[in-house]
Amino acid sequence: MALPGSMTAVEITAPGGPEVLQSAQRTPPQPGPGEVVIQVAAAGVNRPDCLQRAGGYPPPPGASDLPGLEVAGTIAAVGDGVSGFSEGDAVCALTPGGGYAEYCRTHARHCLPVPQGLSLVEAATLPETFFTVWYNVFTRSRLTAGETFLVHGGTSGIGVTAIQLAKVFGATVLATAGSDEKCDFCRGLGADRAINYRTEDWKAAVLEHTEKRGVDVLLDMVAGDYIQNNIDVLATDGRYAMLAFLHGPKAEVDFTRVLIGRLTISGSTLRPQSVEQKAAIARDLSEHVWPLLESGRVKTHIHQRFPLTEAAEAHAVMESSRHIGKLVLEVA
Repeated sequence: MALPGSMTAVEITAPGGPEVLQSAQRTPPQPGPGEVVIQVAAAGVNRPDCLQRAGGYPPPPGASDLPGLEVAGTIAAVGDGVSGFSEGDAVCALTPGGGYAEYCRTHARHCLPVPQGLSLVEAATLPETFFTVWYNVFTRSRLTAGETFLVHGGTSGIGVTAIQLAKVFGATVLATAGSDEKCDFCRGLGADRAINYRTEDWKAAVLEHTEKRGVDVLLDMVAGDYIQNNIDVLATDGRYAMLAFLHGPKAEVDFTRVLIGRLTISGSTLRPQSVEQKAAIARDLSEHVWPLLESGRVKTHIHQRFPLTEAAEAHAVMESSRHIGKLVLEVA
């Protein structure tokens, strides 16, 4: 499949608000060894895209300067040494950047087949959140059946994924969200307790629900003034996985509970990790999670679709936090 001479892409013209996202013409990328180029049908929109646009999350060396960390589409070109995928295959993929474009390059080992029964647009919402949740909740924090799990932001892309996976693997699931409507949605996904943090004291609600024992694993994208309360609601030997800093990266913390409770606090970002580490996550997802998507036991939830050229509006919706589930850019 010959690549065209030019493609439409969405550039970050300068660090700033959503308005700095502008359509432009670019030369399509070429695959290097071990890589593929995907003709993009749709790209997921994620918080790290907004952070990159604002100037706070630069792409790693060698990656595209375009935003976009997950796509789905058809493989258009295959680099040397690629096995398991061919031109014309329908895939979804984690990317190091470049997803907001008609063509995107990524490593072949970070591609997964589109789950049977899902459209390309639905598949584009999977990689970033599923890679992130699997790695942080199950690989690093070792959540197991019978344990109790808490996620903040239960109706975010991460939250929707985390609630479903934790529940299907046998955990008791608690989630926080910012409205009664969002809490109802969390319960519909399988949350045993959904807490409206605007009308309830979420720390007290978690301790009450767990009879003061606390939770075994906590997934947090808020940080800031949540950090101490997160520590306080962890059970003995609890694990606290930190993904982002929506309330800022700094807080005054009393670490007494960390020592007494033998707590583990971990943090991670997905994008800078090695090709091998992300390939290992992809293998785990293929074995343990893709069958759940194909059976319908775990689902993707799309809040709104936008044309690629309306990426700025998608970012505005993302930063408003009024969405439930994922936002997607569709490529004509």
